[in-house]
Amino acid sequence: MFNQYDGVPTHLVVLEIIGVIFGFLSVWYARKGNIWVYPTGIISTMLFVYLLWHYVLWGDMLINVYYTIMSIYGWVLWARNAKDNIITISRTTPADWKTAALLAVFSFAFVISIYYLKPFIKNDFSLQGVTLGFHNFLPTEYVDVFTTAIFLVGMWLMAKRKIENWIFWIVGDLISIPLYYIKGMVFTSFQYLLFTIIAIMGYLEWRRKLQQELMSLSK
Repeated sequence: MFNQYDGVPTHLVVLEIIGVIFGFLSVWYARKGNIWVYPTGIISTMLFVYLLWHYVLWGDMLINVYYTIMSIYGWVLWARNAKDNIITISRTTPADWKTAALLAVFSFAFVISIYYLKPFIKNDFSLQGVTLGFHNFLPTEYVDVFTTAIFLVGMWLMAKRKIENWIFWIVGDLISIPLYYIKGMVFTSFQYLLFTIIAIMGYLEWRRKLQQELMSLSK
């Protein structure tokens, strides 16, 4: 299983493992509704920005830049609403779903644009000798278009402290397990397996907390 790391410099493998550890911590804190989800998550995504840049996976790299920015946004929102680093939880409203749909459309357009321009980006931002088109898309990149939209909506719902964010994380994580294995990032694939398990636990824990909050309000 680890033959895919043959010839890969040791420091890159170590950085991937560190990124996986901080990603794991981020999801663990998210499960607890603890604001530390964001600083740990930012460390993870920034490490993956470097790794994906090194592997010339430009689309994935820019998507992780995107995740880092969204994590900073979420950190600010949680900081305004957290008490003792713990946040309150609520359900998604119809207005929230409309915003989530717009974010998904934006994500589709953004990621498709990145992969469409991939030959131009990889050619040092020059069109000389390259052709653009959907025929350049790899099968995994079509999947990336959907998973990025799923994760973006999940990140936004998490920033808004909506319990439904976990449903998007579970679906996206399940898709990412084979996706990153195919890309040769075995530790990252294993990370998403752990993410799936923790996301299920997170949904159950947030649902319990939400029920407790609703019961205390009704008294």
